[in-house]
Amino acid sequence: MKINKTFIEDLLIIQPQLFKDDRGFFYESYNKNNLDINIVFVQDNESKSYKGVIRGLHFQAPPFEQTKLVRCVSGNILDVAVDLRTNSKTYGMSFSIELSSDNKKQLLIPKGFAHGFQILSETAIVNYKVDNYYNPKSDSGLIWNDKDLSIDWNLDLKPILSVKDLKLISFKELKSPF
Repeated sequence: MKINKTFIEDLLIIQPQLFKDDRGFFYESYNKNNLDINIVFVQDNESKSYKGVIRGLHFQAPPFEQTKLVRCVSGNILDVAVDLRTNSKTYGMSFSIELSSDNKKQLLIPKGFAHGFQILSETAIVNYKVDNYYNPKSDSGLIWNDKDLSIDWNLDLKPILSVKDLKLISFKELKSPF
């Protein structure tokens, strides 16, 4: 398992080691011993979405904030994380990466980030581990197309969003709890 840092502190790209042969391939999608982090994941979530769907940008406020380990098990997505940690040098900056069933890359998103993704393939299945349970009262987020965040979604069709996600606030309106 290879771990690559991004320009945002603590936001990591995980590249599992792939073993291929005539039968196909094998890899460990997660091995706690291979990551030098003290995280205990308590829940796995999975979603299936269709091309053009954008989910997010979501986060949970303290004390229910979550670290996420995100991977795409079928298809491909543009995965986005926004730093909401007020003491961070990269506060308000976003990072995006293509995750796919082909490249096997994963994004480790620490507490204090908003997270979202766009489906690039006809369908995609996204799986992510979290280290805290869902709590509806702490559930929040930012509007996906906030101009202050300058996220390049590289849209080639009209995005499909939930009613809930269309009502999320702007970055300027956010009083970051992190």
